[in-house]
Amino acid sequence: MNWIMPVVDVVAILVLTFVFYLPRHRRRDLAAALLSINIGILGVSTALASSEVGAGLGLGLFGVLSIIRLRSDQLKQTEIAYYFAALAIGLIGGLGDLPLPIGIGLSAAIVIVLGIVDSPLLMRSSDHLIITLDRALSDSEDIKKYVEETTHLTVQEVSITKLDFVQDVTVVDVRGTKSARR
Repeated sequence: MNWIMPVVDVVAILVLTFVFYLPRHRRRDLAAALLSINIGILGVSTALASSEVGAGLGLGLFGVLSIIRLRSDQLKQTEIAYYFAALAIGLIGGLGDLPLPIGIGLSAAIVIVLGIVDSPLLMRSSDHLIITLDRALSDSEDIKKYVEETTHLTVQEVSITKLDFVQDVTVVDVRGTKSARR
């Protein structure tokens, strides 16, 4: 077993967590989950790579665990990307057959790509809200105007999820950015 890939794994997950994820999203609970899932995957994939048990069995078990974990808490799509990056880096670090330059390159690529794609310089911060309006509105433009006035968001997209004329309620899925106007 080569000791370099586990070291690369630890460096990659530390950079991913403390340089990119935590400063941008500030969820300490998920930062701890990223670190622990990565180290757990690294340990198990290292053990499976050096044993007679098929790697498919181990990967299947972790697939089940990740689905359970992802269903137990509401995560944003960006957080899911970090979660799977932590899984992938752990698997790469624990695979014994992978040539060293390829393993280092793959781990680095995952960290770099996620760091770039999630960069506030590249992507403007946006909000995703499910809002219950105190009136039944069926026109998207009316909803957009009402939501912008009440939330001070610049609305990019609005989608009606429930419209109830009897209760005089509209539930909308809104995506927008923070606006400077007040």
